[in-house]
Amino acid sequence: MYATERHQHIADTIDRVGRVSVAGLARDFGVTTETIRRDLDALEQVGRLRRVHGGAVPAGQSTAAESSLDERLDRNAAQKEAIARAAFALIPPTFRGSLLLDSGSTTGRLAELLITWSPDQPGAGVDVATNSIPLAARLHAAANPHLQLRSLGGAVRGITGAAVGPTTIAQLSDIRPDLAFVGANGVSAEFGFSTPDETEASAKAAMVHAARRVVVLADSSKLDAESLVRFACLDEVDTLITDAPPGPELREALADADVQVVLA
Repeated sequence: MYATERHQHIADTIDRVGRVSVAGLARDFGVTTETIRRDLDALEQVGRLRRVHGGAVPAGQSTAAESSLDERLDRNAAQKEAIARAAFALIPPTFRGSLLLDSGSTTGRLAELLITWSPDQPGAGVDVATNSIPLAARLHAAANPHLQLRSLGGAVRGITGAAVGPTTIAQLSDIRPDLAFVGANGVSAEFGFSTPDETEASAKAAMVHAARRVVVLADSSKLDAESLVRFACLDEVDTLITDAPPGPELREALADADVQVVLA
């Protein structure tokens, strides 16, 4: 295969999958890793991709890039709905205890399902805490008598509607929820769980440390991706709910960290 053909195949794969690895491309093409690195360098120079450790990602993908909550609502909607339903299955009518909901589009879908929750016995209920102003408003408006809402305060980030900062972290340090559902922008074998903004990373880290059980909700576009700030190592999370099997390296790292992977 000529270099131009490899370049086109690599660019098409980046557009379709969102990431390529040097080792994987060398194996697929039957060439050396040095040849693939030269291919990636050439494609980066013309703006077709961006080099990262071990491979490449789309040119517009930056560890600091962040979309607004509204922009993310319809992105990978079917996958996020499936993930939310798998998460909701962890809160059966027999559940007794407290929940913590992170800000985000997938946790937002979980909140919509939570509105319908009812216990198997009269008088029972669930305590729900969240740092998301939009989710708190939605849960409050639903007026489900079985849900006791706890809205965490702090400085509100306009792009996500999440309360962050010292006030939020102090409140999180004073609670011990049974189950936390946390979103992530990146899930990496080497870097762990990450997000673009430092203040949100601090809030997510506080959630991870506060909860008895931590469940990360991340669609497959977040797998093998890294954002700017790590909020948890793999071994600090109990369960990852996603919509597609992780790649070999991430799968092995999750298994070594004893993270349960649930496919929605």
